[in-house]
Amino acid sequence: MKKAFTLLEILVVIGIISIILALGTTSYSTAQKKARDAKRKSDLKSIQNALEEYYSVCGYSYPYPAINPNRVPTIVCLNPSTAIMPSVPVDPKTGQSYTMTGIGSTYTICVPTRAETPPVLESESNVTSYCLSNQQ
Repeated sequence: MKKAFTLLEILVVIGIISIILALGTTSYSTAQKKARDAKRKSDLKSIQNALEEYYSVCGYSYPYPAINPNRVPTIVCLNPSTAIMPSVPVDPKTGQSYTMTGIGSTYTICVPTRAETPPVLESESNVTSYCLSNQQ
């Protein structure tokens, strides 16, 4: 008597493998979104720290516009000549600059907007927007 798998057994194994692959793909996608969101939060905190350093070093005002989206973004104090943040980080998924609003004494910096109106993170559906403001 020959020992072999039946068609039904093979189909059951293929079904189980495809379910495991689907679960793995979903978990991987979620992990990527969470990693990009963590990077965004870290980048915004770094930019906020650089802007606060600019405030204390460069005459107690914030740069305006602090981040120019038309060129490579930098945070540089002209008097005294100091490069606070020579290269401002960009969004890890889109490569867009983080958006900044404010004038001289205040600022708000946010993650880049997507199709949603307020700037939001990818993995947190309950968060309506993610922005940081000046600390002074």
